[in-house]
Amino acid sequence: MAQFISALTLVVPDYDEGIDFYVRKLGFVLHEDTQLSPEKRWVTIAPKGAKETKILLAKASNDDQKTAIGNQTGGRVGFFLQTDQFDQDYAHMKENGVTFLEEPRDEVYAKVVVWQDPFGNKWDMLQPK
Repeated sequence: MAQFISALTLVVPDYDEGIDFYVRKLGFVLHEDTQLSPEKRWVTIAPKGAKETKILLAKASNDDQKTAIGNQTGGRVGFFLQTDQFDQDYAHMKENGVTFLEEPRDEVYAKVVVWQDPFGNKWDMLQPK
């Protein structure tokens, strides 16, 4: 039996703000946007070319969830975007106003840079060696 992680939740202040950043600015693919109730939607996105795992954008619905926005991993990098076109993707992200917390660097395992979404979540973008 094969298993895989199909989705991870990313809490955002608003569905459309999440879609605007990840889909329109980063170029992720919007896989689904289904209205479940007047307040709740099922919104899944993924980087272009992703085959299995998606991100579920979940609108914060109470004070505890609102407090968690941007700090779901306690201030650590919590998300990792792997690419095979680092320089091209880095330039595209800079052109679209993505906040980088450092300059790109070469590590023994990859070329890597830390960036932050507009909600405060820290990401690594990396291209393995």
